[in-house]
Amino acid sequence: MNKSLVWFRRDLRDYDHAALYHALKNSTQVICAFVFDTDILTQLTNKQDRRVEFIWESVHELKTALQQQGSDLLVLHGKAADEIPKLAQTLAVDTVYCNHDYEPDAMARDLTVQQALDQTDIAFKSFKDQVLFEKDEILTKSGTSFSVFTPYKNACLKTLNDFYLKAYPVDRYIHHLAIMDPQSMPSLESLGFGRTNLKQLKLPTGMSGGSTLFEDFSNRMARYRDARDFPSIKGPSYLSVHLRFGTVSIRHLARTAWQQGGLGAETWLNELLWRDFYFQILHHHPQVATGKSFKAEFEHIPFPNDERLFEAWCKGQTGYPLVDAAMRQLNQTGYMHNRLRMVAASFLVKDLLIDWRWGERYFAEHLIDFDLAANNGGWQWAASTGCDAQPWFRIFNPVTQSEKFDADGKFIRKYVPELQACTSKEIHAPWLMPPLRQQALGLMIGKDYPSPIVDHAMRREQALALYKQVSHKASTAT
Repeated sequence: MNKSLVWFRRDLRDYDHAALYHALKNSTQVICAFVFDTDILTQLTNKQDRRVEFIWESVHELKTALQQQGSDLLVLHGKAADEIPKLAQTLAVDTVYCNHDYEPDAMARDLTVQQALDQTDIAFKSFKDQVLFEKDEILTKSGTSFSVFTPYKNACLKTLNDFYLKAYPVDRYIHHLAIMDPQSMPSLESLGFGRTNLKQLKLPTGMSGGSTLFEDFSNRMARYRDARDFPSIKGPSYLSVHLRFGTVSIRHLARTAWQQGGLGAETWLNELLWRDFYFQILHHHPQVATGKSFKAEFEHIPFPNDERLFEAWCKGQTGYPLVDAAMRQLNQTGYMHNRLRMVAASFLVKDLLIDWRWGERYFAEHLIDFDLAANNGGWQWAASTGCDAQPWFRIFNPVTQSEKFDADGKFIRKYVPELQACTSKEIHAPWLMPPLRQQALGLMIGKDYPSPIVDHAMRREQALALYKQVSHKASTAT
């Protein structure tokens, strides 16, 4: 009997799954497992972490789906690097199958697992699953990695075909799942975590949640290009957390966009390729995961790093309504609209003159869809230290961004209710209201809502001078 173990990680679904397909195809008996890894969980200081609850719910749904096939998902709690080799030995499997993970810590863990399995003559096989293109699949004509998105995207679109978008037909071999009696699963509480406001947020979890959201988005995809930048309307797919934990298949999403065509679908496919782009940056430049700037010349920008300003940004108390609304959305829901991620990041780095790594860390702790590659890529893009064809003098104006993308102030009113009574004209820069008007509204700026903690025009000049100085130093050094 050829027996295998499939180790689920960030791929919590039972369909179009590379490792599961290969295991089922090449084995007569397949056992599935997931580990709540203490190496990861112990690093989470907030014991009401929406991500852990999302994973728990998604694992529970996957377990139920496998039970309906007469099998089960073994759910363990411990150090994955120890638990998987131990389980593989106990079950006397021939091979452990999983899908690639591209983060340095995960790769180190996988190497540890592989070395432990080697000692007991158990094979370890890993497959591409969470991206369309990986590692060295898309390179420049000279054989190097891309460092700017647009040429990378064009190369991807030239290469993309049915082969890269084809689903893995798991169902064809599903009868090779090992027949098992139902096993218990650790409760969220026994993992050391409590419930969050996930259910009130109506964020559907698991494969069924991903499917529901994608079905809804498919009907809106044609409007994506025009709708995606406006936080008060239903523009995005809201699938980022499902992509992060693999409750949807990237191939299925991209194939739908590819087949649908049109500007909306093309724009969304570009976003999926941005995600791939940051994964390949992480692969070719692993130093970015250790807090290094992609552009080495900007490694040591002497940011003043005023902790009071940083705290005001974290709390959504900067006096700039769109920035505050964005930060409060993040704190209350674990999600932030993509346009606002750029606005909030630009404001932290280029208005508050705070090191981008501080913001990267804050997002890493609070985003439910946190992904190391994309988070790092986004922050370095905003800070002009990363992969960007634009020079460092792009600085978002928080007021004009507000007027352009939340013209009626609908999004601001939702998350900054203090400004509810302002008109659509006043809400973007409420400090400009005359004192009598503030009095009439019962909204005194500096008391009921903060005055701007910095002057944008002044800080913009300071940021430009700071970057110019660093840039000049770098060019004279070379």
